[in-house]
Amino acid sequence: MVVFFQSKKLQKVCSSQKEMLKAFGAPRARKLQQRLMELKAADNLSHIARVPPPRCHQLTGNRQGQLSVDLDHPFRLLFIPAHDPIPVRSDGGLDWEQVTEIEIVEIADTH
Repeated sequence: MVVFFQSKKLQKVCSSQKEMLKAFGAPRARKLQQRLMELKAADNLSHIARVPPPRCHQLTGNRQGQLSVDLDHPFRLLFIPAHDPIPVRSDGGLDWEQVTEIEIVEIADTH
């Protein structure tokens, strides 16, 4: 998948191990690096959904439209499909197989 970042600051943090360690500490930085590699290696979002550890899922409420994968509890890597228009199935749900580009929006505790 193609991975974009919502801001240059977020891209800088996620592109440098030194910056990741400085911003998040060693355990979260390792998990973030792992999740980014998994996302970049996947052909589409449905491949991530099948892998148990990341727990890729859509969010609801004030984060509707965003998806997340687990980092270290309770932190998650939040992203959105980077398609215009966003691919949807006939029932109106997100077509995970058509999502081949994402935009990382935040690393946060959503609880």
